[in-house]
Amino acid sequence: MVAPIQHTHQISNLRRGQTGQVSHFTDERIACKLMAMGLLPGSKVQLMRRAPFGGGCYIKADNIVIALRQREAASIILR
Repeated sequence: MVAPIQHTHQISNLRRGQTGQVSHFTDERIACKLMAMGLLPGSKVQLMRRAPFGGGCYIKADNIVIALRQREAASIILR
C-alpha cells in the first residue's frame, strides 16, 4: 500500500492569516527550544504577522503567541 503524498511547506512561506499543522522540525537544536516553548508536532499554527525586510514573524500556536526569527520559522515544516 502506498501512502498518499502530503504537501509540506514552511511557516516562512505562509501568508498572514493562513494556518497549518506542525509536522516536524529540520534543525534539532531549534526544535528543542521551540518544543520547550510549547510548539510541538501536531500543533495548529497561524501566521499572525511578519516583520518588514525579511525579519521574523509572530505565530499563534494553539493558545500561545510566539515571535520567531526567520531561521527558526524556516526550520518548522507544516503539513
